[in-house]
Amino acid sequence: MPEPAIAEVPAPRDAPASLRELFVAFTVLAMQGFGGVIAVAQHELCNRRRWLTQTEFLELLSTAQVLPGPNVCNLSLMVGDRFFGWRGACVALAGMIALPLAVMLGLAWLVAQTPVDTRAHDAVGRALWGIATVAGGQIIGTVLKLSAPLKQHPLGHATALGLALLAFVMMSWLKWPLAWVLLGLGAVACVWTWHRQRGARQDRA
Repeated sequence: MPEPAIAEVPAPRDAPASLRELFVAFTVLAMQGFGGVIAVAQHELCNRRRWLTQTEFLELLSTAQVLPGPNVCNLSLMVGDRFFGWRGACVALAGMIALPLAVMLGLAWLVAQTPVDTRAHDAVGRALWGIATVAGGQIIGTVLKLSAPLKQHPLGHATALGLALLAFVMMSWLKWPLAWVLLGLGAVACVWTWHRQRGARQDRA
């Protein structure tokens, strides 16, 4: 009879010491998220504060993608709930939206008070295009970092990357709605993974 495998002890992680630290962390995270917060969230939560592993972040992000609502808001709710329950969820979400909302309301008020100037609007548009370029690079870098945990996926690294690439093609080139991709390709991936894990358990038995 084969000996049972020794369970791998997970590496110790840090955790927010208080609700205040959680609020500050998500406020700082939100104020860095020009053009997208996911890349900043991965760096802040996994690399800088070490509250989540790369695999945990990927799992939470996948769940946030499926749930209705903004991905990063769903992510903040789940991270806050993980450490402080419903209070943490409320505090993390408040940190994510409070200061950015105040800044945007202030900017909107300033724009409303400023006379219309076509040249100024063109300059702002060019600046936003520059920010979008940098944000695109951040997202690509985050995708490459998050692909590392896929090496441990039950379907194998190559198959998991292939499914991710197929989802990209469906949404970017074929212009399929996100709901179709999640319900179609996502369902296939879930069933395939479940079948592979079931077969692995039967082999070990």
